[in-house]
Amino acid sequence: MRHHKHGAIAALALVFLLSAASDLRAQSFISPFIGFNFGGDSGCPTISDCDDKRLNAGVGIGKMGSILGFELDLGYAKDFFGDAPAYSSSVVTVMGNVMIVPDLGPVRPYALAGLGILKTHVELTPESLLNSDNTDLGWDLGGGVFIFFGEHVGVRGDIRYFHSFQDLEVLGVPLSETKLDFGRASAALALKF
Repeated sequence: MRHHKHGAIAALALVFLLSAASDLRAQSFISPFIGFNFGGDSGCPTISDCDDKRLNAGVGIGKMGSILGFELDLGYAKDFFGDAPAYSSSVVTVMGNVMIVPDLGPVRPYALAGLGILKTHVELTPESLLNSDNTDLGWDLGGGVFIFFGEHVGVRGDIRYFHSFQDLEVLGVPLSETKLDFGRASAALALKF
């Protein structure tokens, strides 16, 4: 597990170093979101065919230049694997992303890709008969659009796909042996400064 944390910290540090060297006209943003998970391990087969949507929430913090941007995305999904008495689960995502986000005025479409960690927690109660925590290296890929209604305030729509690395080894050391994948659709407020 120690290897997972060191790799994720190195990936996030790289994203922040790259953002420090970005375009001088870059604008910072913060974007709190709410959404739902779909596909893969989430329990919802597709984005449109789902009766039991699991809400998630989080925030994106980053910078946008004239073409490139960088973002740290933090997300939390409660009851990710289902909801039942005496059972709880959650997934936390922390991703450092590189964005292609051309400056087209108030509308800024984007595509992104990044690396980070996916942390799952499953607990079967009473008295925690089963408690499982996994932290895995993973990646995400997605896109969306910012629409600004003035200089500093707008909205954001986003669809991403998250996937943990499966059976990943570096120099003979196993870094991950589990697989987790799912999509996330979200809507957000966008504050630019």
